[in-house]
Amino acid sequence: QVQLVESGGGSVQAGGSLTLSCAFSVYQYASYCMAWFRQVPGKEREGVAAIYGERGRTHYDDSVKGRFTIIQDNAKNTLYLQMNSLKPEDTAMYYCAAEDVSLYGGTRCGVRAHFTYWGQGTQVTVSS
Repeated sequence: QVQLVESGGGSVQAGGSLTLSCAFSVYQYASYCMAWFRQVPGKEREGVAAIYGERGRTHYDDSVKGRFTIIQDNAKNTLYLQMNSLKPEDTAMYYCAAEDVSLYGGTRCGVRAHFTYWGQGTQVTVSS
C-alpha cells in the first residue's frame, strides 16, 4: 500500500524560505514518479515539481523555476520541496503525489502527468 504524509507547511513572509517534507511508503520493486502539487480554493490543482528516481530528471512549472527544488532521498524515504524567494501567490495547500511508472520509466514523469496516490496536504501561507 502506498502512503504519503506531508509536513513542514506554515506561514512565512514574502521573500522567505520553507521546506516541505513528504514521508513516503511505496512498493520496493516498483519505479515511481514523485511530485508536488498545490491548490487554492476555487482553482484546479496544479503540478509544481516532479522527479523520477533519487537522481533522476526533475521537472518544474514555469512559475517556480529557479525558486523551488525537488529532492528525493530514498535512504530516508522522504521527498522534499525546498521553496525560496516565496511570493504571496505561492500560498496554497501543497500535496505530495506518486505514480507507479514501472512500465514506462521517466517518460511518463512530469508536472502534467497523472498521479494515483496523494497525501493529505500541508498549508503554505505567504504574507506580503
